[in-house]
Amino acid sequence: MATSETPVAIIMGSRSDWPTMKLAADKLDQLGVAWQAKVVSAHRTPQRLVDFATGAKAAGFKVVIAGAGGAAHLPGMAASMTDLPVLGVPVQSKALKGMDSLLSIVQMPAGVPVATLAIGEAGAANAGILAAQILALSDDALARRLTAFFAAQTESVAETVED
Repeated sequence: MATSETPVAIIMGSRSDWPTMKLAADKLDQLGVAWQAKVVSAHRTPQRLVDFATGAKAAGFKVVIAGAGGAAHLPGMAASMTDLPVLGVPVQSKALKGMDSLLSIVQMPAGVPVATLAIGEAGAANAGILAAQILALSDDALARRLTAFFAAQTESVAETVED
C-alpha cells in the first residue's frame, strides 16, 4: 500500500510492459521521487483496476502513470475513476508499432483527461519527469532537483560535432 511517502503509482497492463515503464521509474529515482509499480489490466483484472483507481487518492498517490499497449484502455479507465492526474504511456505493440496504443490513449472524451506521452521508452521517461514536475508545484526541494536535472541535461549536449 502506498503512503504519502509514495506519491507516484506506475501501473501497466502486463508484466511485459515493465521494460518500457521502468524508464519512468528510473527518472523518478533519479529525481528522488518514490513510486510503486503494479500490474493492473483493464481487460484481464478489471476488479483490480476498479479497486486501484477508486482507492488511489486515499492510498496517498498524487499522480498515476499508466502504460498500456494494444487496445490500451488502462489509462482512460483509470482516469474515469479518479480525480488524480493520469499520465498515459502508449507501449509499443508488435502489430501496429504502438500507433494503436497511442490512438487508444489519446482519444479521450471531454471531461476525462489523460495526458498522453510519446510511444514507448521516450514517453515513459518523460512521464516520470512530468510526474515530478507536477509534484514539484508543491515541493520546493523537488523543484530545485528538477532545475539541476535540466541544467545537467543542457550541459551534457556538446556544442560541436568533434570529440
